[in-house]
Amino acid sequence: MKIRNIIIMGAAGRDFHNFNVLFRNNPLYRVRAFTAAQIPNISGRLYPPSLAGNLYPKGIAIFPESLLEQLMEKYRIDEVVFAYSDVSYDELMHKASTVLANGAEFRLLGPDETMLKSSKPVISVCAARTGCGKSQVSRYICGIARDIGLKPVVVRHPMPYGDLDMGVAERFANFEDMALYNCTIEEREEYEPLIRAGAIVFAGIDYVKILKAAEREGDIIIWDGGNNDFPFFRSDLQITVADPLRSGDEISYFPGEVNLRRAEIVIINKVNAATEEKVLELEKNTRSINPSAALIRTASRIFVNDGDEIAGKKVLVIEDGPSITHGGLPSGAGLAAAGIFHAASVVDPRLYAVGSISEIYTKYPHIGPVLPAMGYSEKQIKELKETIERIPCEIVLSATPIDLRRIISLSKPLKRVFYDIEEKAGLPLRERIMKFMTGIRCLSSP
Repeated sequence: MKIRNIIIMGAAGRDFHNFNVLFRNNPLYRVRAFTAAQIPNISGRLYPPSLAGNLYPKGIAIFPESLLEQLMEKYRIDEVVFAYSDVSYDELMHKASTVLANGAEFRLLGPDETMLKSSKPVISVCAARTGCGKSQVSRYICGIARDIGLKPVVVRHPMPYGDLDMGVAERFANFEDMALYNCTIEEREEYEPLIRAGAIVFAGIDYVKILKAAEREGDIIIWDGGNNDFPFFRSDLQITVADPLRSGDEISYFPGEVNLRRAEIVIINKVNAATEEKVLELEKNTRSINPSAALIRTASRIFVNDGDEIAGKKVLVIEDGPSITHGGLPSGAGLAAAGIFHAASVVDPRLYAVGSISEIYTKYPHIGPVLPAMGYSEKQIKELKETIERIPCEIVLSATPIDLRRIISLSKPLKRVFYDIEEKAGLPLRERIMKFMTGIRCLSSP
């Protein structure tokens, strides 16, 4: 049988997982290249021989996605596997058409091909779009597990932005562990809130090894998804979080609709920030494609320690990076907090942005008068700091999930914006999770 030449289109996450579980040791295929999108500083690297396996003694090169057609011609590609998330259907089909026009097959790998089976119960928390509030839900579930005497372990969707050889299977139990792995701001935004909530977090590249490590430590595994990707593990209970501020996106972005269709529970989050009309529209869309799912409304509760000190002040608002960039949100909890606590004005950071931070506003023109916390490299972190210092404000209002002061020393006072989910109309989510977990505890009892 002819060996098929393939390219995997990715963003340093699902692409590596798909390769590991389906192609690494498969003699019927040769992965000639990875391409990279969405995330800076991924292309130009090498998926190392230590991870690539015996069929790839020199590793596999990672190229920018812009070179896809040239690579297809050079390597006589038979098949292109699309392997990243939070992509509109319009954009996805343009990419498919490009591949088909060059004579190759365009392939999407499904859940059954890529999910790993755990010996422990798995609750997965996924989303319709980036920035819906997955991690808030994951923290909430961790708290419920501890309340009934179960030890939860969180496995996070991959974010291998550093040394790939070092990032095979990472374990984060405290803030110092993030420094050990030289985590970027984007990685810290995902791990720090979970660690602060008392969870042990696993992430990395090889999810077979990660799953085994998580199974050794926890009674229950909580999959904390990235973007709007579907899980790497088979779920005993799948939860999908949707955002009424972007109603309609849940049925027009890949693979968010996959998550919506597979969910047993759909959480309509941020109902305190959206109109009732948009909430009802989202519920209608959900029922039309998944009528058996339980729909639960939650609010995203915002709070700031000593928030009264914001009143009458000129503030700079910093928001979570991925949600504001490829997540498509113009702003987030930070700008909302500026209004709630009566800031006198919000300084538009565009006029003061430098280097790659300035380029972000050109690439994502939808962003409002806020500064996304970008820090994929030491250089970008320095540019973020320089941008902040240049902005004439009295207070920095930071809604990124991390404490920026751990990695950047600032001359300006900084107040952190925190946000957690709050159930509406009783505690239906807690009751459902409790029922599921009580069954686990009974099964595990001697």
